[in-house]
Amino acid sequence: MRHQIDLLATVTVLGVLEQAYFTLQVIYARRQHKISPPRTMGHPEFERIFRAQVNCSEYFPIFISLLWVAGIFFHQGVAAACGLLYLYTRFRYFQGYAVAAQERLGPLYASAWVLWLLLGLAVAGLLAHFLLPAAPRGWALV
Repeated sequence: MRHQIDLLATVTVLGVLEQAYFTLQVIYARRQHKISPPRTMGHPEFERIFRAQVNCSEYFPIFISLLWVAGIFFHQGVAAACGLLYLYTRFRYFQGYAVAAQERLGPLYASAWVLWLLLGLAVAGLLAHFLLPAAPRGWALV
């Protein structure tokens, strides 16, 4: 069974590490600009880094859910590749937002596109599972 979810698990752990990195960047920005919790306003650079981290955290549960459903019901390799692409676009989003709010837009649209793709894969996999129970085994991991 592990070989059927190893790529999904790897992308999940990479995603958690990315979230931890974003959180650490907020901590460093707080120290650099002397902004103690619970304050969320202060230096504009801190505010951009803080917003980038919060925005990425808000979308993380959606990403993880779609990654696993698409990976289990459609295809693990395709979902994991989409997951890596999503993590990359979110990293670029974070980097861009830290520099200037306008710099986040390209990676934001790219990451949204990947989420829609994962949603499409998840729905296609679920439809195949429920409507085509005798479908070839290549469509799903189960």
